[in-house]
Amino acid sequence: MTLRIILSVFAVISATVLLFTMMQVRQEKERMTIDLERRAAVLGDSLKEAIEPLVERGPLDRLAKIVEKFGNRGRLAGVAVYDAEDRLIAGTAQLVPHLKTPLPFVGNVMSADQEGGTFLSLGAKEMYLYALPLYREDRVAGALAILYGTTHIKERLALVWQQNFIRALVSALFLSLTTLLLVRWSMARPIGRMAEWMKNLRTAKRVAPLQPPPSVFEPLTREVTRMAETISEARLAAEEEARLRRNAESLWTPVRLREYVRTLLQGKSLFVISNREPYVHERKGKKIEYHVPASGLVTALEPVLQACGGTWIAQGSGDADREVVDAHNKIGVPPDEPQYILKRVWLTKEEEEGYYNGFANEGLWPLCHIAHTRPSFRAEDWRDYEAVNQKFAFAMLEELTETSEPWILVQDYHFALLPRMIKEKRPDARIALFWHIPWPNSESFGICPWGREILHGMLGADLVGFHVQFHCNNFLDTVGGSLESTIDWEHFTVKRENQLTRVKPFPISIGAPRPSSLCSNSSPPPQPRPGREALLRELGVQGKYLGVGVDRIDYTKGIRERLLAIERFFEKYPAYLGKFTFVELGAPSRTQIKEYQDLTATVEAEAERINRRLQIEGWRPVVFLKKQHSHEEIEPFYETADLCMVTSLHDGMNLVAKEYVGAQKHESGVLILSEFTGAARELRDALIVNPYDIEQMAEAIRTALKMNPAEKKARIRRMREMVKERNIYRWAGDLIGSLAQIRLPSSSLPPA
Repeated sequence: MTLRIILSVFAVISATVLLFTMMQVRQEKERMTIDLERRAAVLGDSLKEAIEPLVERGPLDRLAKIVEKFGNRGRLAGVAVYDAEDRLIAGTAQLVPHLKTPLPFVGNVMSADQEGGTFLSLGAKEMYLYALPLYREDRVAGALAILYGTTHIKERLALVWQQNFIRALVSALFLSLTTLLLVRWSMARPIGRMAEWMKNLRTAKRVAPLQPPPSVFEPLTREVTRMAETISEARLAAEEEARLRRNAESLWTPVRLREYVRTLLQGKSLFVISNREPYVHERKGKKIEYHVPASGLVTALEPVLQACGGTWIAQGSGDADREVVDAHNKIGVPPDEPQYILKRVWLTKEEEEGYYNGFANEGLWPLCHIAHTRPSFRAEDWRDYEAVNQKFAFAMLEELTETSEPWILVQDYHFALLPRMIKEKRPDARIALFWHIPWPNSESFGICPWGREILHGMLGADLVGFHVQFHCNNFLDTVGGSLESTIDWEHFTVKRENQLTRVKPFPISIGAPRPSSLCSNSSPPPQPRPGREALLRELGVQGKYLGVGVDRIDYTKGIRERLLAIERFFEKYPAYLGKFTFVELGAPSRTQIKEYQDLTATVEAEAERINRRLQIEGWRPVVFLKKQHSHEEIEPFYETADLCMVTSLHDGMNLVAKEYVGAQKHESGVLILSEFTGAARELRDALIVNPYDIEQMAEAIRTALKMNPAEKKARIRRMREMVKERNIYRWAGDLIGSLAQIRLPSSSLPPA
């Protein structure tokens, strides 16, 4: 490779020098020719006055004497005089033998009556000829020819070639040596380091993080790093699988889920439908960038689609979403390394306002959460909700034209009508609807004016899933009191209009956390994250203890109650003033809805009030960071926080609790968890609290900070084991496996 580079350098330098030398030679020759022409013109003008009277009337011997004086002077080779008939009448002696034959150029000068010069070969020598017309009584009577030798021009041009050749040789040698050094230092050494790094990785040695290479290797390094992560994950999975087999246990992994789903699907297509898309493209100046929105649903489903592939149908919400999709509104995601297809559906502002902000989030959301916010039901919002569900049904059916017996996972309360719409057109489809929020009791749900239509639409699915059994019970109670149907409480099924629907709990989760015991020798060490002190320093506060809360700013999350509990904690235990800081990472949500605008203002005001009351120099009790935070920004807080508060007033599951547990690799944190979350039924080693009980939450904060390290470790380790065992891959496997067990009627055939 080095030889090829050096030869290429030589070739490029040679070609460049050749080109520029040719240009320089041409310019030098033109310059010297102009100099000769100027000299000849000056000499010709001085001779014309003496020669013109003698051209026709003589005496010729006097003309010969004049001509002879200018022979062989330096570069001047000689002078010749011609009559009007182009005959030589006088000339320098040494040139006469070569001038007996008429020179065409001289005749042309007389014919054109215009002086000029040219190069010619005369007596085996190249000379420069300059001719001027001679006049007698205003007519051309002859011509004066002045000849110069051109040896000096040849010598000058040869010198230019020689000098440029030497320059080219020196430049080529210098650049070749420089290139050789650059290749050795900038290419060979990084490649060697990368090869050694990969060898250590392959042989399962502990390796340091790959150092940033020159920019030319950045794409290669990025891919090598991803490959290394894949190898490490595969090795970890294999080691964990071996450990579990020894203990007669089983762990769900992306590989296991992929193979399990492939076996179940047997070549059939998997589809996911949700309102929220997993990737949003937005324009930043002249560039288009993407981000993953803050959403528990996206957090849960993204690993499933990456493991199994398929198509995700969702609303396009980014201002650059239309610019990156193809003619069928599709794009491969993740953008850096596509694993599945994202198909976007476009809604008008009016549709989004009525369907999403209106019926879904001002109606169904508060109705199901029972968080003391009155739901609003408007007929125009219901019409938009129906229309959008129909629009998504058309988009789904469009994808099914070439597909038989598809598997469809419909997500959440935005699409209660969708299962029935699809099932009526494609009875061969296996449809599961997973309801990510709580289901209220039948009396509460009964206030919805379109409750029967919602239940009828949901029962178009073959499988309806909730997070916990309690919500399944509420749903069947609601169906029994609202619709004409047959309910089998033993098997938790509903039969309506020849459609059998099974109802079952599926506690959703996150990807399995990496076991701390497997991180020592089998994988590259993770990139260092800022510690607690560094995080607090970046926030402009000092302290010993750090608490964290991560939420969408929503009235169901109990953020205000959490802040009041923190204030009460400092009132009861002032010794922690200046030592404990709570950081709330709040993502603005549904900002077009007044209740959410008011809530954001309330939370900001409460945080400011508490800070004004309690802060001291260099310290604040509460830091409220209101913006959309990426997983990379949140992770350091999860890893280093002494406690995490999840104080939802009502929540189907709440994945923040599981994310915090999963991120606690040092096993030194404490989770304070609301009893009104689905997660509280699984994470029993958390400090379970009633979010309405401010005193109890204040005491929980003190308990968490005073808890001895051994108890912290034991609690968090048990919860990590639970999250690892009941991870998102198991959730998806259970959901799809349960869907596979559904027996469709034999008449459910795909349309011809």
